[in-house]
Amino acid sequence: MLKRFSLTVLFLLLSFAMQAQCAMCRAVLESETDNSMAEGVNNGIVYLAAIPYLLMGGLIYFIYRSRRKSS
Repeated sequence: MLKRFSLTVLFLLLSFAMQAQCAMCRAVLESETDNSMAEGVNNGIVYLAAIPYLLMGGLIYFIYRSRRKSS
């Protein structure tokens, strides 16, 4: 159980380092001299993509925990 939990945490931490911009967004934002806007857009995309996975993971955990208590 600890091994599975540590792998899950590792994958979640690694997912924040990924670049999530589409090719067109990247081309437009990299053509500007200020890269802070590109970093902000990338962080927003990663944030919006991570929330559904966290919510589903929490829901599955609570269902698992409630079924385990009842049996």
